[in-house]
Amino acid sequence: MLKEKISAFIETIRSIDGVAACALVSRDGIIAGKSFDRDLNEPWFGALSATILASAESVGSIIKMKSMMSVTIRAQDASIVVMGAGENFLIAAIMADKADMGTVHAALLPVAKKIGEAM
Repeated sequence: MLKEKISAFIETIRSIDGVAACALVSRDGIIAGKSFDRDLNEPWFGALSATILASAESVGSIIKMKSMMSVTIRAQDASIVVMGAGENFLIAAIMADKADMGTVHAALLPVAKKIGEAM
């Protein structure tokens, strides 16, 4: 049943216009589910995604931000959003070249909330 839930969440994330690839990652960096459009080192991707969000949350705490929702990494040819999805998981989404980051981020928020509530 857990596998089906995770697969459904991955499919929902992938259906968002502008998302090229994604993973549902535990807060300790283990990939629980994925849909990648490229070869990559999956264990490192999961671990570093968790580290990026945890580091951003720590910085936010230092400067007294209420909560860190996400981190966006923008490059010339791609972007990545790492978004908290409850206490146990995060979403790591690789954007398509022409993705509208604001639209993708807004579409990811309710998915992240559902994941947090369900898992």
